[in-house]
Amino acid sequence: MVTGANKGIGFEIAKALAGSGYQVYIGSRDLQNGKVAAEKIGGKTQAIQLDITDENSIKESVRQVQNSSGHIDLLVNNAAISKVKNTGLTMEEMLEAEKPSVVSITDMRIVWNTNVFGTLAVTQAYLPILRKSERARIVTVSSALGSLTLNSNPANPYRSSFGAVYGASKTALNGVMLSLAIELESENIKVNLVSPGFAATALNNFQGTDTVEVGSLEPIRVAMAEDIPNGSFTGPNNIVGTDTNDIPW
Repeated sequence: MVTGANKGIGFEIAKALAGSGYQVYIGSRDLQNGKVAAEKIGGKTQAIQLDITDENSIKESVRQVQNSSGHIDLLVNNAAISKVKNTGLTMEEMLEAEKPSVVSITDMRIVWNTNVFGTLAVTQAYLPILRKSERARIVTVSSALGSLTLNSNPANPYRSSFGAVYGASKTALNGVMLSLAIELESENIKVNLVSPGFAATALNNFQGTDTVEVGSLEPIRVAMAEDIPNGSFTGPNNIVGTDTNDIPW
């Protein structure tokens, strides 16, 4: 199951998985958009209506997947938002509005409800059918923007982009998923986090410096790999300016 798979990074991940022979469930808040994406990708794909902020939608998606396959080997938590609605603001204007001294608490709650609480709700709901797999993995698309280590470094050129809405939601998401990785170690279920880097997607009004194809490379690598250590957080190596893909927490 790939959440938010009807476009962007999620679409590219789903396409790569389907191309490798996976049965892929295209999680999409709008079912018709999911069906269009599944048709484009081809292979063994099936669109599933999935709004990760809606408990009934989550439960119904699990029911459909369980009836279809009985279990899943991989859950890719990709669905996320960076703003409450399309306001016509540039990315720079959005970042100004995210500053903790002026941020709308209502807007902050809405974004966190998707990126943090919705992501965990989906993960909890899918755990029973993940546990039926002999090689279960949970891969969550996060962001290096959530790294406290990187953001506490004054030399980090992206430091000013760390706001209370999107950036801090990814910090919280990283913490939740790391705690899950620790909990599931004894069950041999791997939990990994991955950053796509600064790819041009709807999250940044398509102002990112990388194409979605480039941005999806590391998420695809992590999603398809079965030998990555549990609890890893990786991204394109240009994020930290070294030859490693590891991102500091």
